[in-house]
Amino acid sequence: MLQHPQIDPVALHLGPLSVHWYGLTYLAAFALFYGLARLRLKHQPFASVTQPAPWTMRDVEDLLFWGVLGVILGGRLGYVLFYKPVWYASHPLEIFAIWQGGMSFHGGMLGVILAMMLWAWKKQRPWLQVTDLVAPCVPLGLAAGRMGNFINGELWGRVASPDLPWGMVFRGAGDLPRHPSQIYQALLEGVLLFVLLWLYARQPRKTGQVSGAFLVGYGVMRFAVEFFREPDAHLGLLGLGLSMGQWLCVPMIAIGLGMWAWASRR
Repeated sequence: MLQHPQIDPVALHLGPLSVHWYGLTYLAAFALFYGLARLRLKHQPFASVTQPAPWTMRDVEDLLFWGVLGVILGGRLGYVLFYKPVWYASHPLEIFAIWQGGMSFHGGMLGVILAMMLWAWKKQRPWLQVTDLVAPCVPLGLAAGRMGNFINGELWGRVASPDLPWGMVFRGAGDLPRHPSQIYQALLEGVLLFVLLWLYARQPRKTGQVSGAFLVGYGVMRFAVEFFREPDAHLGLLGLGLSMGQWLCVPMIAIGLGMWAWASRR
């Protein structure tokens, strides 16, 4: 039975400013996206696009800026609406207290989708071409975020068998060993999904197929790992014994399958 290392959430102090590990993982995620998106521009079909204009590094920088806005605004609003709508309705000013934590992946994803739609409209590019560029560049950033959760000792897993070699006791979660579900998510939704999606996207695909594959891949892996993750205390398990995260994955998987099938028939 392992003990969570209880790492100080503050990575370093710069005078009155405290730099948190969680913030650094977000920076790492954005840096990974930028580097991978630059590589994607050298792949087909993006390397051959001429209309309405060739893809450039400036486009990647713009996408990163718009994506950051989508992640932060969408992630926060998603957490407010999906997980604590009643509480925030009575404490509306707390919605802006992002530094206190509380971000939703599904909300962040919707925020990024909306941001990509606006950017594509502004640049007169096909929206699904934009999302096909972005999708394979996202999973490693998700892995970085999950490592931030692990460092903070938050979003721990459900109680595990005492025989589980990597069962871990988290501060604030009692004395029983639990699944380190943050690590599970980093490996599955992050590293494994990246490898599969990157290899899939390297072959000729119809516009929209890569985006659909991302939705299905993330949705399936997140749905599976939620069986090992402790449900939110204020929500518990919902209908059919599923968590909120799993229920949010259901439409994600369905939309991804529909998008992939639609793109395949085009």
